[in-house]
Amino acid sequence: MCSGYFQGKKLPLTLKEIRKDPAVQTLMKRSDRNLEILGYTEHGFRHAKVVGKTCAAILTKIGAPQRIVELGEIAAYLHDIGNLINRELHAQTGATIVFQVLHERGMDIEELSEICAAIGNHHEEDGAPVNTIAASLILADKADVHRSRVRNLKQIKFDIHDRVNYAVTSSKLHLLNDNGTISLDITVDTEISPVMEYFEIFLSRMIISQRAARYLDAEFELVINGTKMI
Repeated sequence: MCSGYFQGKKLPLTLKEIRKDPAVQTLMKRSDRNLEILGYTEHGFRHAKVVGKTCAAILTKIGAPQRIVELGEIAAYLHDIGNLINRELHAQTGATIVFQVLHERGMDIEELSEICAAIGNHHEEDGAPVNTIAASLILADKADVHRSRVRNLKQIKFDIHDRVNYAVTSSKLHLLNDNGTISLDITVDTEISPVMEYFEIFLSRMIISQRAARYLDAEFELVINGTKMI
């Protein structure tokens, strides 16, 4: 599948085309299946769509051109595809896979370079907000903490990641409030997991979220159960 032509001009590759691409669907299904086998939370189509919509909302809020908004949603939709290869360095391998797939489908190289840079830098352990799409993707990705991502409720007692995700009953990212902040507002059921466990596993995610917000000339706030934590 590749983008078509209109009045002799090549049309840009769209998110709709990418979502329908059989090869993309297969790669995403297998990457999420790998993580399921390893015991990770859901990283499939649900996560891809949620992060995509949030990333697009951030870019729209800061006044990005419509095509940049779509590129951000494409990057977000594909950002975890590197789990097909391995969980380790999945951001970098994902960027490599996406480059090959979208280049074969005729995506403009300038657009592709923005997408791959964002995907390759979305992970908190080794990433950075190197462009506007990357900053928006980082914030959107780290905001998707919710009990709906937990696959096996039997693991809640034994796995801290499942326990913390399941304890989060609500997660909302408020974009550019009146005081110029981007605020992640979550509700945690402390009978399932104490708030401290959230910081135990997600502190690095909050740090990169701060860096991403500052790239967008904003400040990042974390609010848990109505109390500002960061």
